[in-house]
Amino acid sequence: MPAQLLEIDGSSLTLAKLHQVAYQEAKVSIAPQALQKVTQGHQALQQLVNKGMVIYGVNTGVGELASKAIDEKSRAELQKRILRSHCAGVGATASQQHIRGAMLLRANCLLQGYSGVSPQIPQLLVDMLNAQIYPLVPEQGSLGASGDLAPLAHIALALIGEGEVVFQGRLRPASDALGEVGLSPIILGYKDSLALINGSQFFTALGALEVFRAKKLLRLAIISSALTVEALRSLLAPFQPQVHELRPFIGQKQVAEEILRLTAGSKILSDSVKKVQDAYSIRCLPQVLGPVYDALDFATKQLEIEMNSVVDNPIFFPEQESFVTAGNFHGQPIAIILDYSAIALCSVGNLLERHINRLLNEHLSAGLPPFLAEKSGLNSGFMLAQYSAAALTSENKTLCSPASVDTIPVSADQEDHVSMGPTAAFKLRRLLDNLENIVAISLLCSAQAVDFRGKEKLGKGTATALELIRRVVPHWEEDRVLSTDIEAVRRLVASGELLAGVEEAVGWR
Repeated sequence: MPAQLLEIDGSSLTLAKLHQVAYQEAKVSIAPQALQKVTQGHQALQQLVNKGMVIYGVNTGVGELASKAIDEKSRAELQKRILRSHCAGVGATASQQHIRGAMLLRANCLLQGYSGVSPQIPQLLVDMLNAQIYPLVPEQGSLGASGDLAPLAHIALALIGEGEVVFQGRLRPASDALGEVGLSPIILGYKDSLALINGSQFFTALGALEVFRAKKLLRLAIISSALTVEALRSLLAPFQPQVHELRPFIGQKQVAEEILRLTAGSKILSDSVKKVQDAYSIRCLPQVLGPVYDALDFATKQLEIEMNSVVDNPIFFPEQESFVTAGNFHGQPIAIILDYSAIALCSVGNLLERHINRLLNEHLSAGLPPFLAEKSGLNSGFMLAQYSAAALTSENKTLCSPASVDTIPVSADQEDHVSMGPTAAFKLRRLLDNLENIVAISLLCSAQAVDFRGKEKLGKGTATALELIRRVVPHWEEDRVLSTDIEAVRRLVASGELLAGVEEAVGWR
């Protein structure tokens, strides 16, 4: 099957397209009109330099050294030294998917033509993506303020043939990898290095990919919740449309509709035992998970604005033959959004852990055996599954402490407010790793619980979910190593197979 081809133009990237490039290795091309804009912006910069204008990062130093003039013969050397000196990252190496995303976002930003960069720069970024040449980038060292200076410098270093890259599964000198595929290192022009490192693309790429992942995990949490609704013989009245028309939050209405669609045709719920009402973790499902839908939709809109914005300094306006030194590189808008997303997603784990507790507690489970174990006592069943879910849920609460409220001045107080956006992105990733396991544990427990109710009585969506889970994990009849089952379901969750199968069964878009 031929690889997908995605054209970028500086203004039309989405989270879905970013995911295609980062995870599906879609090939990338540049719209011709976008390259023309880059050329015009570069020409405008050259004209301003020729007029003797003092331009930050072109004929001055950077950061607090902006007051230091750079003579003409040293300006080319300045660009190289900026890259080398800013390669100060530490810690674990960023994943190839993360780097692909960052490279795509930086190329897309430059294509708007306001950065003054030479057109060879975005073209080489795209050529390296398509050749699967990935710069080696340490994860830590960015404050998310003057852009992701350190990690983007590590990416940019490879464009001049320095540093190391991963190519064909091996660590290679950048110059060797470029030469092997017929690419040449770039010769940096005016402002090229600054244009490569000024911006939030490193942590925005990670944050956007994690929000994309989060939206899928949320829907899987709703599938698990629907299984729990059936297992506990819950009332469907709280999910009826007329209830949510009276409080018409979009996400709340969506969750209620999805629970009804997943459980449609259920004989368990049609024969539900008489009760006045269910506990909040069941009755208030739309009110708890609905706001998470709303939060992630808002985060998506904000991230897509950032992905298609000019986040550089200085900014050049070719039509006016002018430039402005400003602060579009500051990552606060995205830092706050990622913190907001983490807070919203923490509530998903909180809710699922309560579902697990109700399923395992014989006093709350509407007649299910203790800890969902046959011959309980001899068998402990899923007792320890809740321990793991509780541990992860508790950790996620600590990961919700917002990074964006912190700031540490740097560069001799020239950069006296920073966003800490990269910290927010890495916390969100860790939180979602935990949530993925919580979702897996919840699915495992709810599947075991509905087995006792009769799989032939399930609704259309819940029956499909149970069938897919049972393909990787059999019904629990006697105690076995629980972590093996949890990991099997986690892989099913991560693969997308479970979500795709249920979406097809119930007609979700």
